[in-house]
Amino acid sequence: MATLRISPEKVCFAVVKARELDVQVPPSELEDGSNATDDDMAQILEDDPANPTLEELKSFLEALNDDELEDLLALTWLGRDDYTIDDWDDILAEVRDVRERHTVDYLLGTPLLPDYLEDGLAAFGLSCEEFELGHM
Repeated sequence: MATLRISPEKVCFAVVKARELDVQVPPSELEDGSNATDDDMAQILEDDPANPTLEELKSFLEALNDDELEDLLALTWLGRDDYTIDDWDDILAEVRDVRERHTVDYLLGTPLLPDYLEDGLAAFGLSCEEFELGHM
């Protein structure tokens, strides 16, 4: 039977942060005299090279142990429909074969990462619904 070595809460944290990145837009040209209150906090949604949300997610991923990072990558592949839950051990074996130090960058550069992670969790009968509601 397939088991996760990463907690669903950690996966859901990554999902929430990745979703925050997905909704960001290119920086707008705000007037010099503008401030966050007057601009309805619009800069939070702006994609900036010094993006605190990106840095937070990257730091979180870098702090995961090898097993957790492998599971996160495997969940991504599972959620992308490259495999089924019955292939979990095979997915982990393949992850170990290809995994290098660039796994964090690979995950951060994966389009639809939050969707894939949620779909991967769903294959285990798990959901981020409670986590997302509790952190809004």
